[in-house]
Formats: sequence, C-alpha cells, structure tokens
Amino acid sequence: MDTKLSFKAYAVVGMMLFALFFGAGNLIFPAQLGQYAGSEVWIAIAGFLITGVGLPLLGILAIGYSKSSDLQDLSSRVHPIFGLVFTAALYLTIGPFFALPRTGAVSYEVGIAPFIGQEYMSIGLIVFSAIFFGIALWLSLNPSKMVDSIGKFLSPAILVTLGVLLIAAIFNPMGSPEAPQEAYASGAFLKGFTEGYNTMDALASLVFGIIVIATVRKLGVTSSKGILTATLKSGVVAAALLAIVYTGIAYLGATSTSTLGVLETGGPVLSGASGHYFGTFGTLLLAVIITLACLTTAIGLIVANAEFFHKLTPKISYKTYVVVFSVFSFIVANAGLANIITYSIPVLMFLYPLAIVLIILAFTSPLFKHDRLVYVATITVTFFIAIIDGLKTLTGSLGVANPGWLQAIIDFYAAILPLYADGLGWLLPAVVVIAVTGLIARSRKGVSVQTAQNEY
Repeated sequence: MDTKLSFKAYAVVGMMLFALFFGAGNLIFPAQLGQYAGSEVWIAIAGFLITGVGLPLLGILAIGYSKSSDLQDLSSRVHPIFGLVFTAALYLTIGPFFALPRTGAVSYEVGIAPFIGQEYMSIGLIVFSAIFFGIALWLSLNPSKMVDSIGKFLSPAILVTLGVLLIAAIFNPMGSPEAPQEAYASGAFLKGFTEGYNTMDALASLVFGIIVIATVRKLGVTSSKGILTATLKSGVVAAALLAIVYTGIAYLGATSTSTLGVLETGGPVLSGASGHYFGTFGTLLLAVIITLACLTTAIGLIVANAEFFHKLTPKISYKTYVVVFSVFSFIVANAGLANIITYSIPVLMFLYPLAIVLIILAFTSPLFKHDRLVYVATITVTFFIAIIDGLKTLTGSLGVANPGWLQAIIDFYAAILPLYADGLGWLLPAVVVIAVTGLIARSRKGVSVQTAQNEY
C-alpha cells in the first residue's frame, strides 16, 4: 500500500528536481535567446521550453514508466553495445567534455570578468578555473554533507535573487525588444526548439530519473503506478519553476540590447543587468551565488562521472577518475565559454535526436510488445540522419566547406526530409519507422502466440 503524499512532499521532491536540472549555466541560454530573438522572443521561448523543460520531464518519466534500472538498462533495449556507448557518450557530454568545464567558464564570465580589465581576461580565467576545479577536485575526493547543505541553500537563494532581478526588469525594462537576428526572423519557434538542446537537461534527465524514483520510494510509494504519479506531480513543480525562470530571463535578454548591446554569450547579459539595476553590490551578490551554484554542480558531475566509469573499469580507481576529469575540465574551461558552447552544439545535434527517440520508444514500447526490431530500426534511422546534422553543424561552426560526400548527403536529406533545414529532419522518419515496425512487431507477436496456442 502506497503512502499518500502531501502537497508539501511533492513540492520538496519538485524542488530537489529543480535543483538537479538548474545548473547556473542554464541561466545564460535563455538570456542569449532573448537578445537574439528580440521582438520574436515569445515565439522563440515557447520552442525553447519544449526541449528545455518538457523533454527533461518526459525523460524522468520515461525511466519510471519503462521500469528501467538506469539509462544503460533502457538504452540496452536497442543492443547492449549501443547501451554502453550511448550511456558513456552522454555522461562525457554532461561531464568533462562540455557541461562540466562550462560550470567554471560561466562562473568566471558572470562573477569575475566584470571586475577584470580586458587585457587580463585570459590569465584571469586560468587562475580562477585552477582554483575552481581545484576545490571541486578536493571536495569530489571526499564528498561530504557540506556540499548537500550548500546545494539546499543555493536553490532558494538563486530563485530569490533572480526573482528580484526579473521583477525589476518587468516593471522597469532597460529598453524595448528590437528586431530579431537573422536566425530568429523566420522560424523563431523551431530555432528556440533546437536552442533548448544547450541546457543538456533532456540528456541529464535520463541519468537523474533513477535518483528521483529512489527518493519517491523512500517516501513510501512503491507501486509502479504510484511512483509514476508521484514523479509526474513532482516533475510539474520543477517544470513550472524552470518555465517561469527561463521565460523571465529571456524577456530580460530581449529588453537589454539597447542598453548592453548584443553580447556573445548570456553571461555578460546577467552581470550587466544586475549592475544596471543594483550597482556593484548586485553584481557581486549574483557572482557569489552563481559561483557557488556552479561549484556544487561541478562536484555533482565529477562524482557522477567518476562513479560511472569506475563501475565500468574497476581496475581504475574512483580517485584517479576524479583527478583526470577535474584536470581535463580545467583545460577545456580555458578555451572560453563561447568556444565551449560552439563545439558542444554539433555533439548535441547528434545526441539529442537519439535521446528524444529513446524517450518516445520508452513510452510506446508496450504498444509493440517491447520488440527489439522497433528499437533497432528507429535508432538506426535516427542515427544516420543525426550524425549528418552533427557533422554539418561542426563544419558550419569551424567555417569550413563541407566535403563533397557530406554535401551530397545534406542535399539529399534537404530534398526529401520535412523540417530538415530546421534541424528536425529525423522526426518524421523516426515516427514512421516506429509505426511501420510496430505494426510488424504486433503482427509477428500475434502469429507467435496463435501458433503456440494451436500447438498446445
């Protein structure tokens, strides 16, 4: 018999989920979207919320609904090798390759850069990131309750600080939204949709799902239906908070361009707005809170990655992985926030379609009797479209021409796939393959059952 949870219990779990998703790095993307989208900000943020809020919620629910023990268990429904490679790639993406170094880079851009002269930016980043990842390394080697305590304090502190800043922006905007940048002038919704990939929260949700389910179980909810319901209600709390914060920050970004100008990343937008409304004190307060929030996020990512890879290769110690990931993240962080974001986008254009399709398959799996044929066929089709999207985005980021063979494939996809120009060419083929192979799987299962009954 499940324990009946109160609204307070749902709110507590929801806040925990919000804290898991809301790394301070997420602040920068809606701010940048607002600046670039300008007068199209409301359409763009609607698309952003689907991938930045809706998909992470579905990812959490997918782990519970599928009754998987973890992401590797779920993705191994395609094939055990795919399960291992996909899970490892996802951990590295939300870990030392991109999200982890981003925590240090965001802390520097929002908290330290406003107080440093342009000529000292590079040396400042080296010194700051060395201290930042040194502390993260030390605390990751000896995880303590202190980190959890700081984390519990920081979520409300960030919400209050942001709340004050956003209220000021609403009642006393820095200016009016200006004309959108070219990318948002037409198709702002779909551009916002793919921009939501940058939060990496849909990827992280496939890792966090089991944490939320374990928390719900500790509260006395043990049935599959009860766990799913409790996770959904808690998830709605987290989703509502994320949606409010993202929308407010996007509006702040959209109204800031006449005062701050169009900036390269969202970090200076936040520090500039804080300084505009509250002076040096406001900038310092935001800097301290965001740096601490990024630090706790960094520790969580280091620990999660070290534990996962130590489990895969027990001969390499947990502590060795902590050191390797911390040092590697320090090196990547010194490439600068803009470069980290630029090089992460091709990887996300490849991984996100696979993650979204895996979430869809988790929910539709009972309809096709969990037949591996559907998983393999759908992931294969999605892979061959997404890998080209990733390579196309990479060459665009580097400013180099596509090789002939790659351009030929891109032209072919553009001619036959709806929404390909918007980065969603994989969507319709994946849905069609699920439908067709699902019907084949159902008929095949039906024949097998009928044959067995006749033999009996």
